[in-house]
Amino acid sequence: MIERDRTAIRRVGYSRPVRSAIDDRVIEPDNEVFDYGCGHGDDLRHLGEDGITAFGWDPVHRPDEMHRSADVVNLGYVVNVVENPMERLAVLRSAWQLARGVLVVAARLKTESDTEGFREFEDGWVTRLNTFQKFYEQQELRDWIADGLGEYPVAACPGVFYVFRDGERRERFLASRYSRRLAVPRIRLSDRLFEEHSELLQPLISFFADRGRLPERDELSAGADLCAVFGSLRKAFQIVRRASGATDWAALEAERKTDLLVYLALGRFPRRPKFSVLPVVLQRDVRAHFGTYKRGCDTADELLFQSGKPDLIDKACAAAKIGKLMPTALYVHVSGLALLPPLLRIYEGCARVLSGSFDGTTIIKLRRNEPKVSYLCYPDFDADPHPALQNSLRVDLRTFHLKVRDFHNAENPPILHRKELFVDADYLHRDAFASLTRTEEAAGLFSDPARIGTRQAWEELLRTFAVGLDGHTLISLNNSNSATNT
Repeated sequence: MIERDRTAIRRVGYSRPVRSAIDDRVIEPDNEVFDYGCGHGDDLRHLGEDGITAFGWDPVHRPDEMHRSADVVNLGYVVNVVENPMERLAVLRSAWQLARGVLVVAARLKTESDTEGFREFEDGWVTRLNTFQKFYEQQELRDWIADGLGEYPVAACPGVFYVFRDGERRERFLASRYSRRLAVPRIRLSDRLFEEHSELLQPLISFFADRGRLPERDELSAGADLCAVFGSLRKAFQIVRRASGATDWAALEAERKTDLLVYLALGRFPRRPKFSVLPVVLQRDVRAHFGTYKRGCDTADELLFQSGKPDLIDKACAAAKIGKLMPTALYVHVSGLALLPPLLRIYEGCARVLSGSFDGTTIIKLRRNEPKVSYLCYPDFDADPHPALQNSLRVDLRTFHLKVRDFHNAENPPILHRKELFVDADYLHRDAFASLTRTEEAAGLFSDPARIGTRQAWEELLRTFAVGLDGHTLISLNNSNSATNT
């Protein structure tokens, strides 16, 4: 007999699905959360400590608690421990009935499983503890949720999905994933009319920075006041342009249009929503930037089609103005993803639609010769001059297969060099990265590329040259003088 009571584990922090929901603002401070199958109640305790109202039920540890409807229902690592497929589906549907806003579903993936010592049972495995585990492929879990609920889930991260009750909220969430944080053009404060009304104009400036268009009067609480002073919102914005220069605003408008284009392209998975389902603010964005929904979707579809052509991806990688270009891939720091051309943003977005976010991603690897995208985690990227790879996720866009690799305990993990090549020119530490690279090149450390790719080979090379590193400073071990100071 399967011993389900042995499946619950103790956690120090939040579980992955609850942590993802908080980070993605799916769980917000004023929400009520119900944890369906809460185990020992660790997530409930942490939510309560953070001031979030949370309840939970568990058939073993809290059997007397009531099932409650809530804004967010968490079904975290429950369905994978139910050995009966029909009961498993009933649990999913029961949890969905309780979700007023969002259902969070999490299950273990095949890519992170170790079945040594397990025996096959039904459609899964019986573990050494005599518990049951069903391991999924990411796409398999997505399809099972969609088929079971008749609602297509959104991937939060590997093994975790969100199912939204409200279509508008789902589209707002997806659109936010592809919207960049852009700097507002600098105001020169040379215009008297702007100076007199700068406080009143700030909401208008912020709106344009967020949407790349002028608002309708009902979209600004100060809309009526602005119209009273300037005659119209358009005339008010002319004052802003005059005080700051029009070029930067045109560039910001183009960038917001690109964000919207990426959102529309990736909206094809699994099916693009009807225009009427979009939040009103997105409907107005589409009309402002494309004229019609059809024109925007047609433009997006053309780019989406091109993202499936390896020769066009290869050319786009070669032409990209950011990232480290290698023969088979373009490597880009996560902060520079939004600076890539639309084609590459959509290419990466196709992978993220399948996998969701991969926690700790530092570098994104875009393969040039085959449809694969990898997310690489270098947790000490800024502080360590040559950080080691800690873990990675590879997404195969042909097979929909995810592959996770863990380098935490590896004796000889891959390491990074020339970090400045991965980041944008404005990246905070770029000058220090570049200075170190110049010094290492001058010292001859990069003369044999085969010797620098892994930690052990690199450390042996440093010993051979009798040098070491103090932060991003190369120092001679033969004397106290440093080779460079950064």
